[in-house]
Amino acid sequence: MAKIFIDPGHGGTDSGAVGNGIREKDITLRIGTMVRDMLVSEYEGVTVRMSRTSDETVSLSQRSNAANSWGADYFVSIHVNAGGGTGFESFVYTGTGAPTTTYQTAVHNRVINLTNWGDRGKKQANFHVVRETNMPAILTENGFIDNASDANKLKNASFLSTLARGHAEGIADAFNLKRKETTEDDTLYKVQIGAFRNKTNADSLAAQARRDGFDAAVLLRDNLYKVQIGAFANRANAEAMEDRAKEEGYSTIVLSES
Repeated sequence: MAKIFIDPGHGGTDSGAVGNGIREKDITLRIGTMVRDMLVSEYEGVTVRMSRTSDETVSLSQRSNAANSWGADYFVSIHVNAGGGTGFESFVYTGTGAPTTTYQTAVHNRVINLTNWGDRGKKQANFHVVRETNMPAILTENGFIDNASDANKLKNASFLSTLARGHAEGIADAFNLKRKETTEDDTLYKVQIGAFRNKTNADSLAAQARRDGFDAAVLLRDNLYKVQIGAFANRANAEAMEDRAKEEGYSTIVLSES
Protein backbone atom coordinates (compact mmCIF):
# COMPACT_ATOMS: atom_id res chain seq x y z
CA MET A 1 0.00 0.00 0.00
CA ALA A 2 1.56 3.29 -1.13
CA LYS A 3 1.11 6.05 1.47
CA ILE A 4 1.01 9.46 -0.21
CA PHE A 5 1.06 12.68 1.81
CA ILE A 6 -0.36 15.70 -0.04
CA ASP A 7 0.63 19.12 1.28
CA PRO A 8 -1.34 22.11 -0.07
CA GLY A 9 1.00 25.02 0.64
CA HIS A 10 0.15 27.88 3.03
CA GLY A 11 -3.36 28.30 4.50
CA GLY A 12 -5.15 30.17 7.28
CA THR A 13 -3.28 33.32 8.28
CA ASP A 14 -0.65 32.56 5.64
CA SER A 15 -2.17 33.37 2.25
CA GLY A 16 1.01 32.68 0.33
CA ALA A 17 1.48 34.66 -2.85
CA VAL A 18 -1.37 36.93 -3.95
CA GLY A 19 -2.04 38.41 -7.37
CA ASN A 20 -4.61 38.98 -10.09
CA GLY A 21 -7.49 38.43 -7.70
CA ILE A 22 -6.46 35.00 -6.42
CA ARG A 23 -4.52 33.60 -3.45
CA GLU A 24 -1.96 30.82 -3.43
CA LYS A 25 -3.51 29.10 -0.40
CA ASP A 26 -6.83 28.66 -2.21
CA ILE A 27 -5.31 27.34 -5.44
CA THR A 28 -3.05 24.83 -3.68
CA LEU A 29 -5.95 23.44 -1.64
CA ARG A 30 -8.09 22.96 -4.73
CA ILE A 31 -5.31 21.18 -6.60
CA GLY A 32 -4.33 19.06 -3.60
CA THR A 33 -7.90 17.98 -2.93
CA MET A 34 -8.37 16.91 -6.54
CA VAL A 35 -5.07 14.97 -6.51
CA ARG A 36 -6.24 13.09 -3.41
CA ASP A 37 -9.63 12.30 -4.91
CA MET A 38 -8.14 11.12 -8.20
CA LEU A 39 -5.68 8.80 -6.48
CA VAL A 40 -8.19 7.29 -4.07
CA SER A 41 -11.03 6.88 -6.56
CA GLU A 42 -9.05 5.71 -9.58
CA TYR A 43 -6.14 3.60 -8.29
CA GLU A 44 -5.64 0.48 -6.22
CA GLY A 45 -3.10 0.10 -3.44
CA VAL A 46 -2.89 3.73 -2.35
CA THR A 47 -3.91 5.68 0.73
CA VAL A 48 -3.68 9.45 1.05
CA ARG A 49 -3.42 11.96 3.87
CA MET A 50 -3.27 15.75 3.62
CA SER A 51 -1.54 18.37 5.73
CA ARG A 52 -4.75 20.41 5.59
CA THR A 53 -8.21 19.93 4.11
CA SER A 54 -9.53 23.43 4.79
CA ASP A 55 -8.31 27.00 5.13
CA GLU A 56 -6.27 26.48 8.28
CA THR A 57 -2.85 27.55 9.50
CA VAL A 58 -0.31 24.70 9.54
CA SER A 59 3.36 25.30 10.28
CA LEU A 60 6.15 23.82 8.19
CA SER A 61 7.24 21.57 11.07
CA GLN A 62 3.67 20.36 11.58
CA ARG A 63 3.54 19.34 7.92
CA SER A 64 6.81 17.41 7.93
CA ASN A 65 6.17 15.89 11.36
CA ALA A 66 2.74 14.64 10.31
CA ALA A 67 4.17 12.90 7.26
CA ASN A 68 7.05 11.42 9.25
CA SER A 69 4.78 10.16 12.04
CA TRP A 70 2.45 8.52 9.54
CA GLY A 71 5.36 6.85 7.76
CA ALA A 72 4.45 8.24 4.35
CA ASP A 73 6.12 6.85 1.25
CA TYR A 74 6.00 10.13 -0.65
CA PHE A 75 5.50 13.79 0.27
CA VAL A 76 4.03 16.12 -2.36
CA SER A 77 3.95 19.83 -1.54
CA ILE A 78 1.92 21.98 -3.92
CA HIS A 79 2.63 25.70 -4.41
CA VAL A 80 2.18 28.62 -6.78
CA ASN A 81 5.09 30.83 -7.76
CA ALA A 82 5.51 34.63 -7.79
CA GLY A 83 8.18 37.14 -8.64
CA GLY A 84 8.23 37.14 -12.42
CA GLY A 85 8.17 34.27 -14.84
CA THR A 86 5.79 31.72 -16.23
CA GLY A 87 5.28 27.97 -16.26
CA PHE A 88 5.92 24.96 -14.06
CA GLU A 89 8.93 23.82 -12.05
CA SER A 90 9.61 21.25 -9.34
CA PHE A 91 12.10 20.88 -6.50
CA VAL A 92 13.67 18.12 -4.44
CA TYR A 93 16.22 18.44 -1.63
CA THR A 94 19.73 19.51 -2.58
CA GLY A 95 22.02 16.59 -3.34
CA THR A 96 19.26 13.99 -3.37
CA GLY A 97 19.47 11.06 -5.79
CA ALA A 98 17.21 8.17 -6.73
CA PRO A 99 14.47 7.32 -5.97
CA THR A 100 13.62 10.95 -5.13
CA THR A 101 14.83 12.27 -8.47
CA THR A 102 13.13 9.39 -10.29
CA TYR A 103 9.82 10.26 -8.65
CA GLN A 104 10.41 13.94 -9.43
CA THR A 105 10.85 13.13 -13.11
CA ALA A 106 7.64 11.08 -13.15
CA VAL A 107 5.52 13.86 -11.65
CA HIS A 108 7.24 16.72 -13.47
CA ASN A 109 6.97 15.14 -16.90
CA ARG A 110 3.32 14.22 -16.49
CA VAL A 111 2.39 17.78 -15.52
CA ILE A 112 4.33 19.28 -18.42
CA ASN A 113 2.94 16.82 -20.96
CA LEU A 114 -0.67 17.30 -19.87
CA THR A 115 -0.65 21.09 -19.43
CA ASN A 116 1.79 22.01 -22.22
CA TRP A 117 2.97 24.73 -19.84
CA GLY A 118 6.44 26.24 -20.03
CA ASP A 119 8.98 23.89 -18.46
CA ARG A 120 11.18 25.75 -15.98
CA GLY A 121 13.03 22.59 -15.08
CA LYS A 122 13.58 19.95 -12.42
CA LYS A 123 15.52 21.67 -9.64
CA GLN A 124 16.94 21.16 -6.15
CA ALA A 125 16.64 23.44 -3.11
CA ASN A 126 16.95 23.55 0.67
CA PHE A 127 13.22 23.94 1.40
CA HIS A 128 12.05 22.72 4.81
CA VAL A 129 9.40 20.29 3.55
CA VAL A 130 11.80 18.47 1.22
CA ARG A 131 14.67 18.56 3.72
CA GLU A 132 12.92 17.53 6.96
CA THR A 133 10.74 14.75 5.58
CA ASN A 134 12.12 11.24 6.04
CA MET A 135 10.64 10.00 2.76
CA PRO A 136 11.22 11.13 -0.85
CA ALA A 137 9.62 14.54 -1.31
CA ILE A 138 8.80 16.97 -4.07
CA LEU A 139 7.65 20.59 -4.08
CA THR A 140 5.87 21.79 -7.22
CA GLU A 141 5.48 25.42 -8.29
CA ASN A 142 2.42 25.69 -10.49
CA GLY A 143 2.68 28.89 -12.47
CA PHE A 144 3.15 32.52 -11.40
CA ILE A 145 0.25 34.17 -9.63
CA ASP A 146 1.56 37.65 -10.52
CA ASN A 147 1.68 36.81 -14.23
CA ALA A 148 -1.69 37.60 -15.82
CA SER A 149 -1.51 34.74 -18.31
CA ASP A 150 -0.61 32.15 -15.68
CA ALA A 151 -3.20 33.56 -13.27
CA ASN A 152 -5.92 33.22 -15.89
CA LYS A 153 -5.03 29.55 -16.21
CA LEU A 154 -5.17 29.14 -12.43
CA LYS A 155 -8.66 30.67 -12.43
CA ASN A 156 -9.79 28.02 -14.92
CA ALA A 157 -11.42 25.00 -13.27
CA SER A 158 -10.55 22.71 -16.16
CA PHE A 159 -6.90 23.75 -16.09
CA LEU A 160 -6.67 23.14 -12.34
CA SER A 161 -8.12 19.69 -12.92
CA THR A 162 -5.46 19.07 -15.56
CA LEU A 163 -2.73 20.16 -13.14
CA ALA A 164 -4.12 17.78 -10.54
CA ARG A 165 -4.32 15.02 -13.12
CA GLY A 166 -0.64 15.51 -13.94
CA HIS A 167 0.32 15.19 -10.28
CA ALA A 168 -1.89 12.12 -9.76
CA GLU A 169 -0.70 10.29 -12.87
CA GLY A 170 2.91 11.14 -12.07
CA ILE A 171 2.54 9.67 -8.59
CA ALA A 172 0.85 6.61 -10.11
CA ASP A 173 3.78 6.22 -12.52
CA ALA A 174 6.33 6.57 -9.72
CA PHE A 175 4.69 3.89 -7.56
CA ASN A 176 3.42 1.66 -10.38
CA LEU A 177 -0.15 2.06 -9.15
CA LYS A 178 -2.75 -0.04 -10.91
CA ARG A 179 -5.94 1.58 -12.11
CA LYS A 180 -9.14 0.24 -10.63
CA GLU A 181 -11.15 -1.88 -13.00
CA THR A 182 -14.32 -0.27 -14.29
CA THR A 183 -17.47 -1.78 -15.68
CA GLU A 184 -20.31 -0.48 -17.80
CA ASP A 185 -22.40 -0.36 -14.62
CA ASP A 186 -20.12 2.14 -12.88
CA THR A 187 -21.90 5.31 -11.81
CA LEU A 188 -20.93 8.67 -13.28
CA TYR A 189 -21.63 11.88 -11.38
CA LYS A 190 -22.46 14.82 -13.61
CA VAL A 191 -22.73 18.50 -12.73
CA GLN A 192 -25.73 20.08 -14.45
CA ILE A 193 -26.13 23.86 -14.62
CA GLY A 194 -29.26 24.12 -16.74
CA ALA A 195 -31.97 22.29 -18.69
CA PHE A 196 -33.96 23.83 -21.54
CA ARG A 197 -36.58 22.92 -24.11
CA ASN A 198 -34.92 25.38 -26.48
CA LYS A 199 -31.45 24.36 -27.69
CA THR A 200 -30.47 27.97 -28.34
CA ASN A 201 -30.82 28.75 -24.65
CA ALA A 202 -28.75 25.71 -23.73
CA ASP A 203 -26.04 26.64 -26.22
CA SER A 204 -25.95 30.17 -24.83
CA LEU A 205 -25.45 28.95 -21.25
CA ALA A 206 -22.79 26.48 -22.37
CA ALA A 207 -20.92 29.27 -24.18
CA GLN A 208 -21.00 31.40 -21.05
CA ALA A 209 -19.71 28.51 -18.95
CA ARG A 210 -16.82 27.99 -21.36
CA ARG A 211 -15.93 31.68 -21.08
CA ASP A 212 -15.83 31.15 -17.31
CA GLY A 213 -13.36 28.32 -17.73
CA PHE A 214 -15.62 25.26 -17.64
CA ASP A 215 -15.58 22.40 -20.13
CA ALA A 216 -19.32 22.57 -20.93
CA ALA A 217 -21.40 20.25 -23.10
CA VAL A 218 -25.04 20.22 -24.21
CA LEU A 219 -26.77 16.83 -24.14
CA LEU A 220 -30.31 15.92 -25.18
CA ARG A 221 -31.92 13.89 -22.41
CA ASP A 222 -35.62 13.33 -21.66
CA ASN A 223 -36.59 15.86 -24.35
CA LEU A 224 -34.55 18.57 -22.64
CA TYR A 225 -31.24 20.13 -23.65
CA LYS A 226 -29.11 19.77 -20.53
CA VAL A 227 -25.92 21.74 -19.92
CA GLN A 228 -23.26 19.81 -18.02
CA ILE A 229 -19.77 20.83 -16.94
CA GLY A 230 -18.32 17.52 -15.88
CA ALA A 231 -18.64 13.77 -15.53
CA PHE A 232 -16.79 12.03 -12.72
CA ALA A 233 -16.40 8.51 -11.37
CA ASN A 234 -16.02 9.98 -7.89
CA ARG A 235 -18.79 12.07 -6.35
CA ALA A 236 -16.33 14.19 -4.38
CA ASN A 237 -14.77 15.40 -7.63
CA ALA A 238 -18.22 16.31 -8.95
CA GLU A 239 -19.02 18.19 -5.75
CA ALA A 240 -15.74 20.11 -6.01
CA MET A 241 -16.71 21.16 -9.54
CA GLU A 242 -20.19 22.05 -8.28
CA ASP A 243 -18.71 24.31 -5.60
CA ARG A 244 -16.62 26.09 -8.23
CA ALA A 245 -19.69 26.61 -10.43
CA LYS A 246 -21.69 27.99 -7.51
CA GLU A 247 -18.91 30.47 -6.83
CA GLU A 248 -19.37 31.69 -10.40
CA GLY A 249 -23.11 32.15 -9.85
CA TYR A 250 -24.50 29.04 -11.56
CA SER A 251 -27.44 27.03 -10.28
CA THR A 252 -26.22 23.45 -10.02
CA ILE A 253 -27.28 19.93 -9.35
CA VAL A 254 -25.19 16.73 -9.22
CA LEU A 255 -26.82 13.87 -11.12
CA SER A 256 -25.80 10.22 -11.09
CA GLU A 257 -26.06 7.93 -14.09
CA SER A 258 -25.23 4.23 -14.26
